[in-house]
Amino acid sequence: MFTKLLRSLPSIDRLLTSRAVAEVADSLGRDRARDLLREITDELREEIVSGHLSFVLCPLSETEETNDEGQMTTDMIAEIEKRLARRAERAARPSLRRVINATGVIIHTNLGRAPLARPAIEAVSEIAASYSNLEYDLDRGERGKRESHCQELLARLTASEAATVANNNAAAVLLVLNTLAEGGEVIVSRGELIEIGGSFRIPDVMEKSGARLREVGTTNRTRIEDYERAINENTRLLLRVHPSNYRITGFTHRPSVHEIAELARRSGVPSFEDLGSGCLLDLAPFGVRDEPVVSHSLRAGIAVVSFSGDKMLGGPQAGIIAGERAIIERVKRNPLMRALRVDKLTYAALEATLRLYERGSARTEVPVIRAITATGDELRERAGRMVERIAEVQGLASTIEEGESVIGGGSAPEVRLPTSLVAVTSERISAAAIEERLRRHATPIIVRAERDRVLIDLRTVASAEESIITEALAEIFGESLM
Repeated sequence: MFTKLLRSLPSIDRLLTSRAVAEVADSLGRDRARDLLREITDELREEIVSGHLSFVLCPLSETEETNDEGQMTTDMIAEIEKRLARRAERAARPSLRRVINATGVIIHTNLGRAPLARPAIEAVSEIAASYSNLEYDLDRGERGKRESHCQELLARLTASEAATVANNNAAAVLLVLNTLAEGGEVIVSRGELIEIGGSFRIPDVMEKSGARLREVGTTNRTRIEDYERAINENTRLLLRVHPSNYRITGFTHRPSVHEIAELARRSGVPSFEDLGSGCLLDLAPFGVRDEPVVSHSLRAGIAVVSFSGDKMLGGPQAGIIAGERAIIERVKRNPLMRALRVDKLTYAALEATLRLYERGSARTEVPVIRAITATGDELRERAGRMVERIAEVQGLASTIEEGESVIGGGSAPEVRLPTSLVAVTSERISAAAIEERLRRHATPIIVRAERDRVLIDLRTVASAEESIITEALAEIFGESLM
């Protein structure tokens, strides 16, 4: 029987003449289709030899009167085509895919941090589809500098003299330290020597910059006098670091930005604050009280700051450096700038996002800010509509529960935003199984599964995505929503 089964395996050349295979070859290319066919036929050969063929093939045994090897080959081709279709679908699927974030974590690092506002998406699309004046001065008709894009807009919004952009905030910190303190000492509080996601450690970045670390104070308490006593002829910079997702509570103290700025002025040593997330708006009225506003630090007298573009700002991945013009010009001349600069798509998205702040519409148009400032009434109303839709699915139950959303991305770790959760349960399928099927949906939906119920937080779900979630739940239970 093994011999007949092995003989029934068609050749790759024969399979390539099949219409179904030809469609895959058109989609993925003939070479890729051939490779997939080889994988499948090798897999089937191993199944035959091991006696664990994973599908029914006729005839089932040599004792049957019908011994039609042609039919066996036809069945084998059908199985190969079926497996090829599944693999081709997976192979054609992009690695980086859109997902729906229903977790309630607003700046979800694993899910790409901040989604862009519609105007930013449109700006990226327009610039990506055409040539641009990235490094061309349209007024003078000659070569220009890419650093000119966004710098005036950033300076206005941050209340700084000048600004420039690197490819993320770690790069921005590296650039500032290398520019201002290479070969010298940087004074920083022991309580601010943090590590955040991806093993980003302030001491390691400082070492790579060529600057030497000078720790002052203790883990929980550092005073401005500690900085002052540490200043010597080798001091190049006073550094203040936002603690990100790390907090020390209890018997604590750290100098204010005003104290650092005043000491820098008296000593002649420039001050630098790594703000981490970097808010352009004061979000304290919405419960976010421990994220500093960029302009506040600069107005207090800090010489230069850096912050992320894809966190509280709600733009693309970028590291923004703003401050005194003389310092920014030195940073822009640093040879590392070329290695750490951003591309035209980042500039397009960043400028479009910043324009929303300039015209005062960030709260309604920037998704991160809109999610943070969403009201309890709005969230309860949306949750109620979803519960009504889910009620149409047989075998599925849902209720509204009070819960909490978080900022995420290392921002405001102690902030909990009240929210309304849609809790989904079923007697037919476990919460873990529902979570997995939602995650494997054509548009993956990322939810939380706790105490055998699926939790959906609409704070991080766009209104247009609600129907995708309810339709996905209906598909799981084999129903259609009208």
